[in-house]
Amino acid sequence: MKIGILVGMENTFPPALIEKINGMDAGVTAEYIRIGGIKMGEASEYRLIFDRISHEIPFYRAFLKNAVLNGTIVVNNPFWWSADDKFFNYSLATKLGVAVPKTVLLPQKGYIQGVTDASLRNLEFPLDWEAIIDYIGLPAILKPFDGGGWRDVYKVNSLEELWECYDRTGTLCMTLQQFVHFTDYVRCYCVGKKDVLVMPYDPHNRRYVPREERQLPAELEDRIIRETMLLNEALGYDFNTVEFAVEDGVPYAIDFMNPAPDADIWSVTEPYFNWVLDAVARMLVDYAKNGAPTLRYHRWNRFLNPEAGAEPEAKTARKSGRPKAKKT
Repeated sequence: MKIGILVGMENTFPPALIEKINGMDAGVTAEYIRIGGIKMGEASEYRLIFDRISHEIPFYRAFLKNAVLNGTIVVNNPFWWSADDKFFNYSLATKLGVAVPKTVLLPQKGYIQGVTDASLRNLEFPLDWEAIIDYIGLPAILKPFDGGGWRDVYKVNSLEELWECYDRTGTLCMTLQQFVHFTDYVRCYCVGKKDVLVMPYDPHNRRYVPREERQLPAELEDRIIRETMLLNEALGYDFNTVEFAVEDGVPYAIDFMNPAPDADIWSVTEPYFNWVLDAVARMLVDYAKNGAPTLRYHRWNRFLNPEAGAEPEAKTARKSGRPKAKKT
């Protein structure tokens, strides 16, 4: 039984993860994947594939979808990852009762060649920028709707600054979000939708802070853990990070679309690295031995396996309800 690791340029987490899994003596081995041309409908040799890079390589994403079709467990699910975006996540969080800064989705500033005014006849023009600012307030954060980390993110303090930054965004679809005047900021690993590590983070200097240097009140940390699990359960991510900015005791979910989160030891620092290495290794081995194939969560599985019946996520949701917090 093999776990395949699909990676990009990161050099510390993947080899340590392979060594960790192979040292567990659990009847499961891990290795880097080697792939070339993929025949349609061809099964993968791996029981599970851990994906760290397909968001940047379309060939890898297509390979993973084919692997799912043929019964491989893929972490994270490439179909949902392909469809997800931050604006949907903010809307979903609002429906779930998680605090989120006010957010507006903006039409693109530019379009690919071939798109003409006739293609955009449904768009309001000009935008009612004053109404948008009245709703969001200033300062505000302008950022891409579909991820991208800290790239193409702007803090704007006036309508003129907003226009200037918006003009630079080209074909990117952007959101404008209320700025949270935070006193605390945390980034939370969530592994297997149940294990959560709350990490104090300094976004100004982009560095993780030791927990002993910045302790949160127990009630606030419990809420953050609970809402981290809730968001990942709702989105279906098995490995993800959630960021919260705390203002007046309220944790606002700022970003929770990070299905290939940073896990480099030189970035996250050794204590956090060791935690995530152990948690991810245990999750992957458990999934490889006991997990359901990812294809069970898709409608077309009913046609390939008629005896499968209803999607397991729907059954689980009806039974479990809101997830219970678990500190680690």
